[in-house]
Amino acid sequence: MSLRICILETDILRPELVDQYQGYGQMFKHLFSQQPIAAEFTVYNVMQGEYPSDDLTFDAYLVTGSKADSFGTDPWIQTLKTYLLTRYERGDKLLGVCFGHQLLALLLGGKSERATQGWGVGTHQYKLAAKAPWMSPLKEELTLLISHQDQVTALPENATVIASSDFCPFAAYHINDQVLCFQGHPEFIHDYSRALLEIRQQALGEEIFSKGIQSLEHEHHGTTVAEWMMRFVAHKPENQAV
Repeated sequence: MSLRICILETDILRPELVDQYQGYGQMFKHLFSQQPIAAEFTVYNVMQGEYPSDDLTFDAYLVTGSKADSFGTDPWIQTLKTYLLTRYERGDKLLGVCFGHQLLALLLGGKSERATQGWGVGTHQYKLAAKAPWMSPLKEELTLLISHQDQVTALPENATVIASSDFCPFAAYHINDQVLCFQGHPEFIHDYSRALLEIRQQALGEEIFSKGIQSLEHEHHGTTVAEWMMRFVAHKPENQAV
């Protein structure tokens, strides 16, 4: 039976990108179609106030990336935080990417803020700091496409770091068998990253822009992370296994 995943979309793409890429929800649906675990996805744009009705149940809830700050005070962010905290307290599985990664850390007792390291763009490599049964296929290192100027600077007390680098020490974490988050963007493709870099070229400055463009020569492990996510959702701890 297919896993049922609720994608909580937290952004609307820039007008010049919408025709080609539609939105982060669609990008995730395309990504997850490339991994082997059967899953169905329903997208709700929470910026526009869209949420699933109370009678719908999902195996997990995924919070996407966003141009917004996870520590922002926009009303829709406050509504989302309340919704996610309710889901967490009910024991639902939660997935977060970039903005979602930061928001869940903040919500559950950690800290996210504007990073002193500045912008992270292009492809970035992380060392894996932990292993878990759902991390299959196993990798020695992890490379993901990134685009962020905020970072998690303190993890929730019960979180375990999965991936880290000098630039981004808390690049991925999980909280037991309930929460799994990544700073990098598994759903990005190189062309989308290049388009973002070109849009932000002036804001980034020539040095960061050039290094970001050059880094796009490297492949990334987006489909691996997608499989980890679905294995995490499907995973039942031994004491809960039927």
